[in-house]
This record gives sequence, C-alpha cells and structure tokens, in this order.
Amino acid sequence: MTIEDRDEAHVVTHALAKDTLSKIRDVETEQVAFRKGLVKLGRICGYEIIDGRMETEYVTIETPLEETMGERVKGLDDVVIINVLRAATPFVEGLLKAFPRARQGVISASRDETARKEDGSFPITVDYVKLPEITEDDTVIVADPMLATGSTMCTVLDHVLENAPEPERFIVLSAVSAPDGLLRVGDEFDEVDLLTVAIDDHLDEDGFIVPGLGDAGDRAFRTQ
Repeated sequence: MTIEDRDEAHVVTHALAKDTLSKIRDVETEQVAFRKGLVKLGRICGYEIIDGRMETEYVTIETPLEETMGERVKGLDDVVIINVLRAATPFVEGLLKAFPRARQGVISASRDETARKEDGSFPITVDYVKLPEITEDDTVIVADPMLATGSTMCTVLDHVLENAPEPERFIVLSAVSAPDGLLRVGDEFDEVDLLTVAIDDHLDEDGFIVPGLGDAGDRAFRTQ
C-alpha cells in the first residue's frame, strides 16, 4: 500500500508520484513538461485511489480454454470527478485515464489575493458551477493541485454538498498541500478523505505554499 496515514491527511507515497512531483516543482521545468507532469500525477493518484480506496469482487469469467475466477473493481461506473478550474484541468485529465467512465463536474472558483482576512483565509468568487447528480453509491473526487489556505476548497465543497446526499467515498485530492489548508478543510468537513502527494512546510505572507511549485495554473497554461 502506497497511501500513508499522516496526522493532517493521507499521503500518496508511490515512487513515481514522488518522482513526478519533484520534476514539476523544478523552476526549470517548462510549460509542456509541467502540464504533462500534472497529467501523469493525476493518473498515478487515480490508480492509487483504486488500489487503496475501492473494493474488488470475484467474478466468473470464461477464458478461451476454460471457466475461471477473476476479480473486478467495484464502483468504477459510480465515480464523480470535480474539476476546480483552471489549474486542475491537466490533473483531471490524468484522473480520467484511471476513471474513463467518470461523470464530471466543473466549478470555477478564484480567490481575491488582495483581500486576505485576519484569519489567513481569502474571499472566494465562484463564477460557474456545473455538477452531475451525486448519489450515495458514488466515489466523489474533488481535484485541485494546490491546497493552500483551504479557502477555495471549502467554498467548492459547500457547492458540491449542497442538496446532495453524502457519497460512499468523498475524496479531496491535491498534489501539494499546506498544513493550514488541510486542518481547515478537515475541521469543516470531517467526512472528507484528504489525499495529497506532499504536505509542504508552510504558507508565506501572501498565502502561497512553500516550497510549493509556484502557480500551477500559470505554469500549466503559460499565462505568466
């Protein structure tokens, strides 16, 4: 098992996940390689979710030679992936390689970085929400590469849970997280499984994760 339990969250410790994250952290990694790295990281995390969070069932199959028993993953048709625009787009692209039949939702949420509050959080603007129906049988994965203060994620989760039943599995997935954000999301949404590839050291005075990997959206879409 390459998902470890930490105090603040569960951490994906797969060697390829750590290798890929190290490459995209590097300031010398340019746009195309950065975006492809996020896709790869999403795919690895998707496979780890299947291996570490989903069950299998025995089924009877007929090979070209005889009947035998095999195992199939349960619930692959009951997966909902929420894309937190825009940085999560390549991350979700990778997740979809692991969950090709997932239903997809989109939430466009951004923080006002000029108006940080005394408690360290930011005001969040939500411009667009389009979510599929969520049922009690679903595995819901809310994907955002960066979990910093938790302001954006808490706002997103409010929208996801509004008028929806609690799903069978509810996962918040990030590539890099700050302790502050993990604690805030965990306190406000104790039903959520926080899953990340790295828990970084701290947030700087502007609310950015340190050491982090920079602005994931800007680096993936070359907008700065």
